[in-house]
Amino acid sequence: MTPREAAQLEAERTFTAFMDWSKTAFYWIVAVLIVLAWFNFGDDGTGSQYNGEVYAPMNISK
Repeated sequence: MTPREAAQLEAERTFTAFMDWSKTAFYWIVAVLIVLAWFNFGDDGTGSQYNGEVYAPMNISK
C-alpha cells in the first residue's frame, strides 16, 4: 500500500468518525432544546417581580 492510499484511507475513516460525532452531538443538542422548550425554559410562572406601585409618583398634584 502506498503512502497516498494509506493517507486516503485514514482521511476517509477520520471523516466518517467526525460526521458520526457531529450527528450525535447535533441530535443531543436538539433533544435538550426540545426538553427545555417543553418545560418553558425553566419559567416558574410567577411572572415579573416588578411592582409599579412602589415607583408610582404620589402627591405631585398637590
